[in-house]
Amino acid sequence: MKLQFKHQKFQADAAKAVVDVFAGQPYLTPAYMIDRGYEKIEADGVKSSQIAIKEEEESTGWRNERIVPELSDKLILEHLQKVQRTNQLKPSDKLEGRYNLTIEMETGVGKTYTYIKTMYELNKHYGWSKFIVVVPSIAIREGVYKSFQVTQDHFAEEYGKKIRFFIYSSKNLTEIDRFASDSSINVMIINMQAFNKSVDANEKLESGKRADKNSAIIFRKLDSFRSRRPIDVIAKTNPILIIDEPQSVEGAATKKNLKLFCPLLTLRYSATHKSDSIYNMVYRLDAMEAYNKRLVKKIAVKGITESGSTATEGFVYLESINVSKEKNPTASIQFDCKGAKGIRQKNVTVGIGYNLYDNSGNLDEYKVGFVVKSIDGRDNSVEFLNGIKIFAGDVIGKVSEDQLRRIQIRETILSHLERERQLFHKGIKVLSLFFIDRVEKYKQYDEAGHPFNGPYADMFEEEYNDILSSMQREIGDDDYIRYLDAISAHDTHAGYFSVDKKGKMTDSKLSDKKEGTSDDIDAYDLIMKNKELLLDRDPKKSPVRFIFSHSALREGWDNPNVFQICTLKQSSSEVRKRQEVGRGLRLCVNQDGERMDANVLGNDVQSINVLTVIASESYDSFAKGLQTELADAVADRPVAVTADLFKGKVIVDAGGNEQVVDGDTAQAIYFDLIVNGYIDKKGVLTDKYYADKANGAIQVAEEVADSHDSVINILDSVYDSRAMQPENARDKNVELQVDPDKLAMPEFKALWKRISPKSVYVVDFDTDELVNKAIASINNNLHVPKIFFKVETGAMDEIKSKDSLLDGSAFSKSKSSTYDSSKQIRVGSSVKYDLIGKLVGETGLTRKAVVAILTGIEKSVFEQFKFNPEEFIIKAAALINDEKATAIIQHITYNVLDEHYDTDIFTEPTIKGKLGTNAMKAQRHLYDHIVYDSTNERDFAADLDTNTDVAVYVKLPDSFYIATPVGHYNPDWAIAFYEGTVKHIYFVAETKGSMSSMQLRLIEESKIHCAREHFKAISNGNVVYDVVDSYQALLEKVMK
Repeated sequence: MKLQFKHQKFQADAAKAVVDVFAGQPYLTPAYMIDRGYEKIEADGVKSSQIAIKEEEESTGWRNERIVPELSDKLILEHLQKVQRTNQLKPSDKLEGRYNLTIEMETGVGKTYTYIKTMYELNKHYGWSKFIVVVPSIAIREGVYKSFQVTQDHFAEEYGKKIRFFIYSSKNLTEIDRFASDSSINVMIINMQAFNKSVDANEKLESGKRADKNSAIIFRKLDSFRSRRPIDVIAKTNPILIIDEPQSVEGAATKKNLKLFCPLLTLRYSATHKSDSIYNMVYRLDAMEAYNKRLVKKIAVKGITESGSTATEGFVYLESINVSKEKNPTASIQFDCKGAKGIRQKNVTVGIGYNLYDNSGNLDEYKVGFVVKSIDGRDNSVEFLNGIKIFAGDVIGKVSEDQLRRIQIRETILSHLERERQLFHKGIKVLSLFFIDRVEKYKQYDEAGHPFNGPYADMFEEEYNDILSSMQREIGDDDYIRYLDAISAHDTHAGYFSVDKKGKMTDSKLSDKKEGTSDDIDAYDLIMKNKELLLDRDPKKSPVRFIFSHSALREGWDNPNVFQICTLKQSSSEVRKRQEVGRGLRLCVNQDGERMDANVLGNDVQSINVLTVIASESYDSFAKGLQTELADAVADRPVAVTADLFKGKVIVDAGGNEQVVDGDTAQAIYFDLIVNGYIDKKGVLTDKYYADKANGAIQVAEEVADSHDSVINILDSVYDSRAMQPENARDKNVELQVDPDKLAMPEFKALWKRISPKSVYVVDFDTDELVNKAIASINNNLHVPKIFFKVETGAMDEIKSKDSLLDGSAFSKSKSSTYDSSKQIRVGSSVKYDLIGKLVGETGLTRKAVVAILTGIEKSVFEQFKFNPEEFIIKAAALINDEKATAIIQHITYNVLDEHYDTDIFTEPTIKGKLGTNAMKAQRHLYDHIVYDSTNERDFAADLDTNTDVAVYVKLPDSFYIATPVGHYNPDWAIAFYEGTVKHIYFVAETKGSMSSMQLRLIEESKIHCAREHFKAISNGNVVYDVVDSYQALLEKVMK
């Protein structure tokens, strides 16, 4: 697979922000004579003094042209302030350094891509071609190098040239010569830790102290480098420094040491800049904006809570509450069970009345009242008769470290399979990532050096097999099930760790104990090398879907298809929440390497791209910690809307004309927001603002109507904690609630008035004609298979081992015979079938009509009844009903009644579903959510929900039906459009996966025909009813 890259506006804007600061700088590519140094030569065997290289051997070097004198600091400051106002940033009072610019970019949006694009743009506008990327660690260095590799062709296609890039190494100093002498764009990537060590070693050597000379090579005059210092060759190119994650590298020593490169300017890129180290910020895409623009995955948290109970020592874990439309809720729980080999954990799905004591092998800890009393899908709880109440994710009783880890592993597998099933038909590979602190928990070795599973690997395989063995099959799942069957539990997990000299996995050595990171180059190489392979969904090429890695290597993981992250922590070390989720924030890619962003998925981007963190703490605890970190990261955002928020900002109208907002205009914008109900008394944005924004219906002051988008961009800069609230991955059971405001909408009332009348049908067809057609159909089409019996004879000649008894191989088959029901055996001879009565019940015809059909069919056809009575009745009834359906279509009429359906049908039944499985949130729906029966229905509803022409719609409940001669018919959707935008305002739709009439059974066609006749009768043509297979098909029918 080859990853694809797209042109994204925010990345172009970030590059433009840097370029525009230096507007007026001419395009120059100055050359200079490189100092080629001196060579030592020998004459007559005697070492001579150094002599200069011949003049003709000297060569040309290329450097970045310095800022021209005409571009004064005052002018650059004016450019900077204009860029800042355009990007809704506070203008700098003065230039903070010559020249330092800060770019804030949230993790996962493509920071490296952005600064590579910025290099190309600076080269394109000003001819600057020498860049040094400074990184804080080996992990980031390897990731940056990989990004240069995979984007090379993409950028070469856009700009017509390739960047030459390399990692600085004291063992390969010729690269530095090429860096200086090559006229194309050149990039050196250097690890700041290593560079600082070089500086430190050089200072010690110069002061006469002992130090490693190899560490100081970049500062030493070397015979191998023709008596030159590598640092001098670099410095003469006036490189542009790009500091990746400056908060991790820029201590006092680093700031001093970076000056040795004589940089032309310095660009700082990070998601988490230190507040006291932000110099001249020119562009910001922080966590809140990245989330709001749907550039990163949505975060969900699956918490696990240890809740000690004095009432019991018994271990109970509530995994989930399962709700459905038809059945009572059930609970998936885990508890201890006594088996032949000791105590083990048992996973079962239980209902009310389930007794843990009886089902645990009579373990005493469950003796007192551990009988399920109630299961509540609304708050995800189970209550026992002893009064103990637990919620999904709760663990009670004696809980060991291993039990907690097993629960985390199981929950990760469950989340993985749920997401994988959802995304399978979209061609997206799903990966899960486990971080551990000790390799022995995953992999161990015997005395001979042979590997075997550690406890976590064993837990994984046991839980994976257990979950798959009880997994519910769903319609359309065949391909997915085949995919699962093609991969064993053993093959679907793999470890990515440091490896010792003997090839054994080993714990990573920490290079930075504070950050808990490692400098293991080989381990990072393996992660980067297999990045694309892990994205391949072919089970033969890449069966690995679950990855175990050392937590010290976490910075190396940025695979876009990580959807689950689970930290199986051994130590009590605090890992920042943002750091933990950062490894999985990138939007995923499909099997073509295409990024699954809003351009591809539209509004589904953050229902597909969800990162689930399986935490070892409660949801509330993890979410609060993450929220606090995110709030700190956006601390300088305004928290309320005031007139001053707009004053001095640059807004742009539809024609591209810029305007700086003055005081009066700012007051007008602010007043209009109050009038429209978009802000409350405290200046906080209201739900109405967010609802209108989602519907594209925001109204702004008349004075700035042409700059509508700019005003919204300014409002989006206001901090809203709700925007980044992580989702509770367990809180997915929903009970639909009617929105009273939508029920009161004039559009819904008008729709309901037109579709609520009931009707009665009359069918006027010739019974004799139906009987004759049914006889002909049965004679031609009724084929009933015979029941066959297979009798096999065998004997046990010898018992070779206990295993042969257990697997059944001790028996050997000696004879096999087959009998059919037409010979010696009479099927069901003791069972009496009321053939006529059964067919009357299945078809709704009179006994007289059924007798006429049975006596009219051919004797050989009727004889099939004896071979397989049940099959005969089922197939004969189906053929009769098909003929009946055809007759109905030709002869039915509907008459309107005085009776109407009441709106109580929307409030009386309890409709339940599970988010992400069969339910989704909705904006324009009569209910707050939609429960759907298929992906086609889900996609149809999603399109209805985002179309501004739709006023309100509802998925009609089962209690709304049309009576037909072949059973009740329940239409899918009722839709009201806004008047003036469509030719049919009121529409009732049936959604089908296929529009081919040959693929709809005759009975279904008959019901649809009856529905058409019904709506014609009750609405005089004001309501259009039709069958559609997509939202596009609906538009074609209703649009003017």
